[in-house]
Amino acid sequence: MDRLTHKTSCWIFRAFISWLTFLCACDLNSAEPQRLFTVAADPNNLPFSNAREEGFENKLARIVAHDLNAKLVYLWQPQRRGFLRDTLGSARCDAVMGVPAEIGQCLTSRPYFRSSYVFVFPSNRQQPIDSLDNAQLRNLRIGVQLMGDGQMSPPANALIERGLSNNLVGFSVYSDDRAENPPSEIIRAVADKKIDVAVAWGPVAGYFAARQPVGLTVNPIPQPTDATVPYAFDICVAIRKDEPNLRDEVNAILRKRRTEIAKLLAEFGVPSASALSDKSSKAGILR
Repeated sequence: MDRLTHKTSCWIFRAFISWLTFLCACDLNSAEPQRLFTVAADPNNLPFSNAREEGFENKLARIVAHDLNAKLVYLWQPQRRGFLRDTLGSARCDAVMGVPAEIGQCLTSRPYFRSSYVFVFPSNRQQPIDSLDNAQLRNLRIGVQLMGDGQMSPPANALIERGLSNNLVGFSVYSDDRAENPPSEIIRAVADKKIDVAVAWGPVAGYFAARQPVGLTVNPIPQPTDATVPYAFDICVAIRKDEPNLRDEVNAILRKRRTEIAKLLAEFGVPSASALSDKSSKAGILR
């Protein structure tokens, strides 16, 4: 009886150890990364980001967090004046996924794409628009993006300098946040024939032009010889100034994942400044 009891006790003990080992293994496998990667992003700003994490910057943040072995956390805030100061500058986050290179308020990663301002016009237009000096513009309604506080994009200012201020129709990049995808308004206006041509930032133009019910063409705006500001920009990940090691880690990930990132940008119709330098590209065929 004692031997039977002893055997039973040993069996129960071994079963308990096996069960405990199994639980520990499951816990280790299911444990979330202890490191956090906090990204500040706009909750309603496709193609870049939204609260459903559908933008290409959301997907890039996921790639970076995965390779950092970190849990991705968002700080949602509309991108308005003071956005970087209130997020990175206040140490409320680690990164912002898209800023122009060499911006002074933060550290910046290596560029992960370069794009430019573009024209967007109906594809059935007989004569394409390929320059700010194109004579057709004098008889067209031209949509331009307004940045707030009276600021306009560089090509919009160039059109004013060319005497075309009466032709311009302004579209705020900070329009009503109650509407979904506010940046799309200027591209929809071309499709709806409210304007004849739009002058817009390439990623916005490429993404939304491909999603209109009519064919739209996206054409790069060449840098005028008299321009004092660039029309094309390298875009980087912004990192807090006190996190140079994180900047170096992000650089390594962007380098390692460059093929995957290029595919991601193509899926979102982001026009590359280098790819579009010598030819037009129909929206939806930017890949």
